[in-house]
Amino acid sequence: MRGLDFSSWQNLILTLIGLAVFTLISMGIRLIMMFTIQQRRERANRQINERLKTLIAAYKVLGGSFTGSLLVDPTHLGDLRRRQADPAEEALSGSDRARRIRDAVEAALSDIVLLGTEEQVRLAEKAARELVAGRPVETGDLVVSLRDFIRDALDLDPVPGDLDIPRQGPARPSGSGGGGRNRAEGGGRSGGGGGMGTGGGMGGGGTGLGEAETDQPAQGSVR
Repeated sequence: MRGLDFSSWQNLILTLIGLAVFTLISMGIRLIMMFTIQQRRERANRQINERLKTLIAAYKVLGGSFTGSLLVDPTHLGDLRRRQADPAEEALSGSDRARRIRDAVEAALSDIVLLGTEEQVRLAEKAARELVAGRPVETGDLVVSLRDFIRDALDLDPVPGDLDIPRQGPARPSGSGGGGRNRAEGGGRSGGGGGMGTGGGMGGGGTGLGEAETDQPAQGSVR
């Protein structure tokens, strides 16, 4: 306040104009800083959301099953074709299912290597090396790490330590069930059409028999 001059109206106006300009500049700087910080927060939130979305999808692929075979079959398509050529080997449907599970697991491991924590990247790298070497892979440890990280990122309570959760493995790919159901529904519809045709033929046959029975008494009366 010592530098302010209120000795005349001119000095008072100039002082007020200086204070207004200083206030506007300060508010502008503050608004720019707040806008910059808000943009950074929004960018960080988008990155966290995308990361969580990808890791949750990977968790569902790697740990969506508690029963059945929890190991990933590393057999490749060429080996499957050679196996299918041998009658002693397993059927085509089972081999194709194992191949689709392996493809889904490979994609999930790739996402984890890209967006996972250091521990998750190490576990995913180990699983990928096992697949490349042609050895069956178990994803239970990686699933536990993903589950703990996701719950912590969502501010959820950790899984109680007294629970004995079974080991988790890769889930069945969702593409095969719909096709099977569609084929079954198509077969049911075609079967229904065949039933209608059979009923129509029976109806036609019944009409012909009725006409033949009607003609017989007429012939007897002529005799």
